[in-house]
Amino acid sequence: MYAIVNIAGKQYKVSKGDKINTATLDSKPGSKVIFENVLATDDGKKTILGNPYVKNTTVTAKVLEHGRTKKILVYKKKRRKGYESKNTHRQGFSMLEIENIATKKPAAKKTSTKSKAKAKSPVKKTIKKVTKKKTKKTNEEK
Repeated sequence: MYAIVNIAGKQYKVSKGDKINTATLDSKPGSKVIFENVLATDDGKKTILGNPYVKNTTVTAKVLEHGRTKKILVYKKKRRKGYESKNTHRQGFSMLEIENIATKKPAAKKTSTKSKAKAKSPVKKTIKKVTKKKTKKTNEEK
């Protein structure tokens, strides 16, 4: 079984036991995180697509660690202008381990024993015709 989950604005295809690196999350290592933004699920027999999210489905993950990626060199240069710029960058990440993909069954609808209220009788609409009265023309209007 796998699910496609929206985590911090990015989509990940996850299944139970997977380890993924995401953008840094505000949670301590060892804590559990529940994601409700599940876009699609598949259990091998049935695929469910959300509109935009699948209802009653959650993905539970455990935060393993927080870290930073390898250093990336950012180098800029404009030819013939003498402009050079050199920077480095390290992106933070959180490593998650997917523990569970849970689908809750929706609660059964209650059937009421009361009969529906009687339908209202149709309302008769009256239409009032507006007629213009003819007036005598005066010498000025002719």
